[in-house]
Amino acid sequence: MITIEVVKQALLRSGATWVLGLLGALSLLSMAIIVERWLFYRQRGCDLPKLARRLGASLAARDVEGARAALHESKSVAATVAAAGLELANLGAVSADKAMQSATALERARLERWLAYLGTLGNNAPFIGLFGTVIGVIGAFEALGQSPAGHLASGAVSATQVASQTVMTKIAEALVATAVGILVALPAVAAFNYFQRRIASLLSSTEVLSNLVLAYLSRESHGD
Repeated sequence: MITIEVVKQALLRSGATWVLGLLGALSLLSMAIIVERWLFYRQRGCDLPKLARRLGASLAARDVEGARAALHESKSVAATVAAAGLELANLGAVSADKAMQSATALERARLERWLAYLGTLGNNAPFIGLFGTVIGVIGAFEALGQSPAGHLASGAVSATQVASQTVMTKIAEALVATAVGILVALPAVAAFNYFQRRIASLLSSTEVLSNLVLAYLSRESHGD
């Protein structure tokens, strides 16, 4: 049966250093994800007004192949979704609309990749740091409990002072874990919130080109 003493000794033997190492590893992974996502979102953006004018001009001239070529030249989310609609243009507006909805769902999944990690790290890194602090505080009180209790001996006062200094040092070191946890969480939370807004912006841009495609197909269905 696991007792409190067993758990305490296990925590004292492990120390809080491994918590700092864990936070450091999580922070490095977080920064790698932030850089990768930023580059990915930058690549999936575009000059939307320019692309919309080019697509609109091609569709107005009934140049579907030219419209497809313009979309395939762009790696943006909006172009990918609109291209999916044009692929099924011959089946009508309803089929094209469904195709674009499906493409939007796929793009959303790609855009949201790794964001769960950033959100989880932002929420839990302070708790990981706090866990390290708790381990350090346990060690500090353990050292305090083992300090000389007698005060009659000539060296008792000085020994107690040394013990108190040791305890304070341990507590100060323990608080470092909480500080590091907060430091790891801050960029993760900031990046998560920024990327969520970026995703919303990229997905909203798909409506511009999607509506152009649907407007063209609606015109064609009416024989205009």
